Amino acid sequence: MALSKLAQRVLSGALALFGSSLLAPPASAAWKPNSDDSLLLEARLGQYRLGDGVRGYATPDGACLDLADMIMALDIPVRLDKKLRRATGWAFEERHSILIDREVQTVQIMNKRAALAADDIIDAPEGWCVSVKRLGEWLNLGLDVDQGNAVLTIKSDRQLPVQMTIERRQRAAKIRPIAQFDLATLPQAPTPMRGFRVPSFDVVLGAGGIRQGRGKARELRLSYDVYAAGEIGPVAWDARIAANRAGAPESLRLKAYRIDAEGGLLGPLKATEVAAGDVSGYSTPLVAQSAAGRGGFVTNRPINQPQRYDVTDFRGELPVGWDAELYRNGELLGFAGERADGRYEFLDIPLTYGPNRFEVVLYGPQGQVRREERTVSVGADSIPPRQTWYWAGVMQEGRDLIGVSAPVISRRQGWRMTAGLERGLNTLTSVAAYGHRLVLVDGRRSSYGEISLRRALGPTLTEFSAASDFSGGMAYRGQLLGQFGRTYIDLESILARGGFQSDRLTGGATGIHSLSVYQGISLGKNRMVPLQGEARLLTYANGNRAREAEFRSSASFGRVSMTGELKWRSQSNKQGPAPPDQLEASLLGNAKIGKVRLRGESRFRLKPDARFTSFSLVGEWGGVDLSTGNRANNWRAEIAYDRPERRLRGAIGLVRQFDKLAVTASLGAGTDGSVSAGLNLAFSVGPDPARPGRFRVTSDRLASSGQLLATVFRDLNGDGIRQPGEPGERDVQLTAGRVPVERLTDAEGRVVIDGLAPHLPLLIGVDGSSLPDPMVQPSGPGRVIRPRPAIAARVELPLVATGEVDGTLVRADGRGIEGVDLELVDAAGTVITRTRTEFDGFFLFETVPYGQYGVRIGRVPAEMLKLAPQLRSGVVVDGKRPLAKLGQVEAASLVRNAQGP
Repeated sequence: MALSKLAQRVLSGALALFGSSLLAPPASAAWKPNSDDSLLLEARLGQYRLGDGVRGYATPDGACLDLADMIMALDIPVRLDKKLRRATGWAFEERHSILIDREVQTVQIMNKRAALAADDIIDAPEGWCVSVKRLGEWLNLGLDVDQGNAVLTIKSDRQLPVQMTIERRQRAAKIRPIAQFDLATLPQAPTPMRGFRVPSFDVVLGAGGIRQGRGKARELRLSYDVYAAGEIGPVAWDARIAANRAGAPESLRLKAYRIDAEGGLLGPLKATEVAAGDVSGYSTPLVAQSAAGRGGFVTNRPINQPQRYDVTDFRGELPVGWDAELYRNGELLGFAGERADGRYEFLDIPLTYGPNRFEVVLYGPQGQVRREERTVSVGADSIPPRQTWYWAGVMQEGRDLIGVSAPVISRRQGWRMTAGLERGLNTLTSVAAYGHRLVLVDGRRSSYGEISLRRALGPTLTEFSAASDFSGGMAYRGQLLGQFGRTYIDLESILARGGFQSDRLTGGATGIHSLSVYQGISLGKNRMVPLQGEARLLTYANGNRAREAEFRSSASFGRVSMTGELKWRSQSNKQGPAPPDQLEASLLGNAKIGKVRLRGESRFRLKPDARFTSFSLVGEWGGVDLSTGNRANNWRAEIAYDRPERRLRGAIGLVRQFDKLAVTASLGAGTDGSVSAGLNLAFSVGPDPARPGRFRVTSDRLASSGQLLATVFRDLNGDGIRQPGEPGERDVQLTAGRVPVERLTDAEGRVVIDGLAPHLPLLIGVDGSSLPDPMVQPSGPGRVIRPRPAIAARVELPLVATGEVDGTLVRADGRGIEGVDLELVDAAGTVITRTRTEFDGFFLFETVPYGQYGVRIGRVPAEMLKLAPQLRSGVVVDGKRPLAKLGQVEAASLVRNAQGP
C-alpha cells in the first residue's frame, strides 16, 4: 500500500515537472518529413492531368503539398524566394494577390492578413510543404488527396486559366492535321438545288422625326430595307427593296444566278457563275472599270478571285442613313456615305504583295455595326496554272432591272459589253485578251481590243498591257508589284496616244505614272508601324500636268490606335494660271478606355487657306456581359462639328440586341436648333431548319449568309448513317473550320449554326474535347459543306465507340526505334491520329474510332531515317477487338547493300 502511494507521488511529480506530453501522443509540430511518408501525386483537374506530378508528405493531420510543384502544375505567377523566405504573386486573376512572409510568420490573401500557424508550412528537403487545407483556402480551390491511389483532385467553381490553356492546345492539336487536308478529299455533304425553297428575309424598319432648325418645318421619316433570298429549282435569286426617307419605294433590285465552285455549269463551258438581273461588271488594266446595272454575265473564274491582280473592288448595299468604311490589315483606306442608288463602292483598291485582309464596316444611324471580311492574296498563285479563264457580260450601267423611281444619274450611261480570256502558260506566266464595247463619259460609243502579259519574277509580279480603240488611239501600261523584306512596292506607268480614252483614261489624260511604297517599321517587340506613301504624275493632251502625293500611317499603343493621312495636289497649266496647291490632312482614332470604345475622326485643310473642316467623336459602351454571357444594353453617344455649316451636333442612342431582333433608338440636337429622334428595328425571318414547316425570327442575318442544321448521334452499328433508335448526343460543341461554335447541341443532338460565308467550302466537325465519354469519339474529321445564302445545309455527324492500337517499332535486328512520328490512316488515306514512339519503340494510338486502318511513318521522319513509310495495313478496331495489339512492327530500310545488284 505504501509502495503504491509512493508510485503515485513519483508519477504526479513527473507530470508536474515534464507536463502531460509524456502520456499524450506526439503533436504534429514534432513531426518531421521522412522518406516513409513521402508522396508523389497525380494532379487532376476535371478530366485533365496537370504537370508531371506533385510531391508531398503524409502528415499526422492529413497531407502537405510542395508549393513549387503546385505553382508549376497550376501555372500561376507566384515567385518563391527561399532565401528571403517569401512567396509573392497572384492566382488566376490579378486581384487575387498572395504574400507569404515566413520571417514575420504572416500570410496576406488580397486585403486579408493572418498569422501563419506552426503546421501551415513545413520545411521539407524539396522545399516548402504546405498544408492541403491551408493551400486550398489561399487559392480558393477544393483540394482532395487520395493517398491510396496517389491522386490529388483539384476542384474549382470556375474555369481556371490552366484548364482553358489545355483546351486551346487540344483544339489546336485537332485543327493542325486538318489544315494539311485537301477539303476536296474529305467527306462531302452536298445540298442539292431542287424544288421551291421558302425564302428568308433580312428586314430593317425605321421611323423618326426631324426639325431642321428653329422655326423650320418638321418632317416625319419612315424607311424600310428588305433583302430576300431563296431558290426556285436550279436557280438562286436575291432581291432588295428600299424606301427613301419619305417611305416611298426608291429601288427594287432582283438577280437570278447559279454558282458552282467546281465549274459544273453550262456543260462544255464549265462555268462557275451565271447571273442575270442587277449585276456588277468586269474591270481590265487599261479599258474597263467595274460597273453596276442591269444585265448578265457568265464566267468560269474561281469564286472570289479578283478581276485584276493589282487592285480589287468592293460593292454592296448601303441602307438609307448608313456609312461604310474600308480597312486593309487594320488600316483605314476609304469612306463611303449615303448615295442615291443605295450602294457603297470602293473601286480599284490597291493590293500589296502577299495577303491582304480587308474589312468593310457599316455604321447605322442609331449605332448599328455590321462587318464584312474578305482576304485577297497576291503572289505567283495569281496566275492560272495551265488553265483558261473567261468572262463575258453585258449591262446598262446605273439602271435597275425594275425601275420604281427616277434612274440614278451615273457618269457613264448606255449599254456596255466585255468579253475576255486568260490563259496560264505555266506556273509563272499568263496571257490575256479582251474585247470591249463601251459608252464613255462624253457619250461617245467606242470599241476596244486589249492584251496583257503577266510574269512572276522572284518576289514580284509584272504585267505589260496594250489596248487599241481601232480609231488610231493606243495605250500601253507596265506594272511591277513586289515585296522586298518588309517593303512593298507598286510601280505603274500608263501612256496613251492618238486620243485614246477609256474608263481608265478620262478627261484627255495621256499618262498616269505612280509609285507606291509600303514599309513596316518595327518599334520593339510585337509592335509594327506601317508607313505608306504614293506619288502620281498625270499628263493631259493640252499640256497640263498634275502632281499628287499621299502619305498614310497607323500606330497602335496599348488600347489606342491612330491612322493619319496627308494628301497633296499641285497642277501646272500650259496656258492660263494654275489653281493653288491643295493640302489636306485627316486623323482617325480608335481607343478603349475602361468599358468605353471611342472612335474619332477629324479633317483639316492646310492649303490654300488653313482651316479646320470637321470633327466627330463616337463613344460606345455596354454590349454583352462577358461574365454571364447575357445580352446587355449597348449605348452610343456622338458629338460632331461641321465647319462649313458652323454647326455642333450631338446625339445619344441605345441598342438592345435580343435573340429575335435588334432595337435601336436615338435622340439628337444641334446648335442650329435642329432636333431629331429615331427608332430602328432589325431582324430576319426565315424557315426553321430544326422544325420543318415553321418559321423563326432572329437577330442574325439569314438571307445574306448560310445556315446549317447539324445532328450529332451515336452510330451504334457503325454505318455512318443515322438509323431509328440511334440517340442524339446533347451538349456537344462543333467546329466550323477553325472556329468553335458557341451553341451546343440540344437534347436531340441538333444545333443550328448561322452566319456562314456563302459559297466557300467549310469543314464541320465535332470538338472531341466536349464529349462527356472519352471512349466515344467522332467518326472521321467531319463533313465539308458549301453554304448558300438563305439555304440551310444539313449534316449528320456520327459518334462511335473507340479503342486503341499499340505495337513496337523495330529495325530488322529487333532494336526499337525511338522518337518516330507515326500516322494512323483510314481506307481513303486520311490521317485519323498521330503518335510518337517511346524510347524502346513502343507506340500507342488512343481513342481510335471503330474501323479498319493502316499504320505508316510520317513523311519527314521516313525520309530522314531512310525507312519505307508503309508499316501495316488491315488493322481492325471493333467491338470484338477494341485493343489491336500489333506486337513488333518492323520498319523496312530503303538503303540497299552497296554490293547488291
